[in-house]
This record gives sequence, C-alpha cells and structure tokens, in this order.
Amino acid sequence: MYQIRYKRLLCLLLCITVFLILLSLRLYHIQMVKGKGLYLQALEQDTEKVALEDITRGQILDRNLVSLTGQKQTYRIIIFPDLINDKLPVITYLSDMIGTSRQELSHYFTGKPCILPYRLNAEQIQKFKECHHQGILIQPVSFRYGEYPLANHLIGHLGKIPSREYLDFLNTSRNSYRISDTVGKIGLEMMYDSVLKDNYAKRSVRLLRDASGNLLNGTQPIFCDSSEYNKRADLVLTIDQNIQKTVEQVMDKRVKQGAVVVMDVASGEILAMSSRPNFNPAHVEDYLSGNGEAFINRATTLFQPGSVFKVIIAAAALEENLINDKTSFFCAGKKDPLISCWNTAGHGKISFAQAFALSCNPSFAEIGLELGAEKIIRYARLFGLDNQQITGYKVIADKRQNLDLIKEKNNLVNSSIGQGPILATPVQITAMINTIAADGIYKQPQIVKALRQNNQTVMTIASEERKQVISDAVAGELQVLLESVVTGGVGKEANIPVHGSAGKTGSAETGQQGKVNAWFSGYAPLIKPRYTITVLVEDSISGGESAAPIFKEIMEKIL
Repeated sequence: MYQIRYKRLLCLLLCITVFLILLSLRLYHIQMVKGKGLYLQALEQDTEKVALEDITRGQILDRNLVSLTGQKQTYRIIIFPDLINDKLPVITYLSDMIGTSRQELSHYFTGKPCILPYRLNAEQIQKFKECHHQGILIQPVSFRYGEYPLANHLIGHLGKIPSREYLDFLNTSRNSYRISDTVGKIGLEMMYDSVLKDNYAKRSVRLLRDASGNLLNGTQPIFCDSSEYNKRADLVLTIDQNIQKTVEQVMDKRVKQGAVVVMDVASGEILAMSSRPNFNPAHVEDYLSGNGEAFINRATTLFQPGSVFKVIIAAAALEENLINDKTSFFCAGKKDPLISCWNTAGHGKISFAQAFALSCNPSFAEIGLELGAEKIIRYARLFGLDNQQITGYKVIADKRQNLDLIKEKNNLVNSSIGQGPILATPVQITAMINTIAADGIYKQPQIVKALRQNNQTVMTIASEERKQVISDAVAGELQVLLESVVTGGVGKEANIPVHGSAGKTGSAETGQQGKVNAWFSGYAPLIKPRYTITVLVEDSISGGESAAPIFKEIMEKIL
C-alpha cells in the first residue's frame, strides 16, 4: 500500500516537473525568441508610426556590397499634427526657418503624421535641435537613390501600380501588395520587385495612442529597429561601383547618345553598364513628358555592329583554313565591283592582316562569299550573337535579331561587313571580343551574383557554363590582328602605352549623310587581359575617331 502511494506521488512530481520545464521553455521562447516580434506587433496596434525611410525596400549592391540605390540619410522634420494644439505659431516658425509659405506648410498639418519634404542645411538643423515643440521631431531619414545615382538603366526606377495591373501583382508575387504600393517599373527594380519589396520599415518613430486611437500628449517617441523581421532581400551585382562611376563621368563629357559596357575577362561578369541619354530615378516625373529615349538601355538594344562583325568573319576563315599568310586581296575603293570601301581611293593589293587592320570592306566581302552563309551563321552563334540573355538579368529577346536572314538573297555581302540584317547589342559585342581575349572561351555575360537577407547570402546565382568556341591557336592569331588595329590600323586612338591594347572599330551606317553609329570594342592589357570594353556612340563620325578615344580614356583610368 505504501509503495503504491509512493509511486503515485513520484509520478505526480515527475509530471509537475515536466510541466514546469515545458512551461519554462515556452516562456523562454515567447520572451527571448518571439519577444521582440510580439512587442512590434503590439506597437503596430497601439502606436502611430512614421517610417524613417522613403521606400521600404531592399538595396541593390555592387560586387563589394556598396549600395547602388543610395539610401542616403538626410535630416528631415517629422510632424504629428494631432499633438499640436495651436498650429499657427508652429507653422509660422517653420515657414520662417525653412523659407516656404505658410499656406504650403499648412497642408501637412491637417492629416496623419508625415515627413516634411524640405531639405535642411546644417544651420537649420542646429537651430531646430535647440528648440522643442510638442508634436515635431527632427530625424535622419533614408532616401533611395541619393544625389548621384549610378547605373540607372540597369537598376531601373519605381512607380505606382496601375489599377489595370493590380490583380497581376496579387496573383504572381510572394509578397502582398496594396494598390498604393510603390513597385519597380523597369530594370532590376522590376525584375526582382517581389524579393526587394517589404511592407515594413527598418527604422521608424512611433507615438502611443489611447484606447480611442488618439495620440497621447507628453509621451516620449519610441524609436524602433525592426530590420531582423524585414522580408526584404538585397541584390548583389557584378558591377564595380568605382568602374561604373568612371564610365559615367567619361560618358557625361563625351557621349550624348550611346552605351558603354565593361566586362571582366576572366569571369565574363559585367563590371559597368551605362547608357545615354540618362535619367534620374529619384525624379522620374521630369522625363515622362519626353519621347522615352532617356529610359532606353542602349547596352541591351540591337544595333548594326558594322566592321566589328568582321571579327566573326576572320575567326571563321582562320578556323576553316580559308586564309593564310600568303592570302591577298585587291580593293578598288569606292568603285569596287563587290562593295565600296570606306577608303574611296582603294587599298590596292592588300594582305589579310592589312585588310583586318585597315578594315577593308571588299576584302571581307570576298571572304564572306567564300565562307558562305551557313558557316558565318554557325560562328556568329558560337560567339553568342543569337543569345541576348545576361545571367541574372532577364532580357526580352528582340526578334529582329535573326542570323538566318544572312541566307536570303543579296544579304551575304552586306552581312560580311556587319551591315544588312546583322544586329547585336553592346553587351553581345563585349562578350564576342572577350572570347578572343580569353583565348577562345565564350563566357555568357553575368550581372547578378547573389541575394542577401539580414547580411547573409541566401542564394548564389551561378554563372553559365563556359565554352571553347575556337582553338587557342586561332584565338592567338586574332589577338595579333586586334593588336594591329590599334598599333598601325584604323584604331590608333585606342592604343594604350605601357599596357598595350587590342580591339576593333566599327562604323555602321545610319541612313543620315555623314553620320554613323561608331563602335570600338577591345581589351587590355595585352599580357593577361583584365578588362574588355565596348563603346557605342550614336550619330557620330567613325569608330576610330569617336569611340576609340573613349575606350582609351576609360581603360587608362581603370587599369
């Protein structure tokens, strides 16, 4: 009997102990693990908040985790109108300090708490900090893009959801959307909208409300950091901010309309991508009344490549053993029966190496006829001229790029010099020249490296498989030919002392008298090449005169 009672008591004590342990674990979980989350939920219900960032959204970072979307912090005035009993003296004070009209300011004192849109200088900030007004604060606020945004066409811009598209957002996104939300409209902001977007600010300031929902006078503002609970992710690009900045500074001086792409030779990663004309993503409304030219990313837009395409013809001819050191041509210039040459007087008898360095049209038309359309198409595809995709950056393929058009009647000669149906983007041309710099290995361009959340990488975007598309030997011959263009040919303005450089010019007709789309695509240094750069200048003089000097200036600054 005693033993039975003892066992029951022991069992009861054991049950109580287990219950207390489980209760302790549950309390620990609630307080230590979920405590801050529950606290923030309570704050959402019992406080009025103002987000201390203009857009609750993940950042777009360069390869070194430097923000390309700005997030610049500037001091702004925050007002809680319900806490200001006598508004007129406060409006008058702010009007005098900021230098704006009382009528304009008064609109902000009739609604919900908000951030005043006025920039403050150091003197105004100090003056305001010395004064204390109920219902008014001054705090640093984060603004997307900052004063000098970079890579605008690549990154894109934001805008409101059109009502006709709202259901699409609800059906296709992992995030919840409201009709009033700000979303990506073009570029990476649009492509990665659902992972960048967040409904909650990382930092906010709050004031307590009573049971009726009225703000409580006399309570201190509560500053909240909810970054660990944000759903937003940051996008890590292959872009190098320093190289991007250099490219844009040069373009601002020298390119009214065109594009520049910089690629890392070893990896195929794009280090800079820039297009002109430009726009400011923080003030998109200033550009909406135009023809839309400012929003076109010319680095991913199709253009006739002109003589840059002769690299494909040369690669095919060398790989197919159609030409050698003894091969020669005759160029009659403007009167050549096959096709006219840019050198109206003609080059006369000319070797293949000379024809390449001087970009002789009749010589390459003759090679193209001997190769035939099928072989030209095959080698153009090997070099990526039918693939507009960039790893991590979805490009809607432009169907105008159709290499099969080379087979149509009368297209073969023009195609051999990069005219007629031949179209390519500056990114594609960069990958093409990069293949030669990389000893015949084609590497698909890449622009996005990874996604990060809470300062940790959560997904890595792998590069595409590399392909050996021409032999090492042929690549070596092409490297010599490209070097000859800048040392003794039409690309002398791209020659870089000490390091050396190599590349090819192009001057594609536009239909306007005396105007061409000027190209230069090349790499440097000659020994262990680091960078491949393509420059396109629209409506210009020639590749040698217009694009080559820009290539040189950028390359010298980044080497």
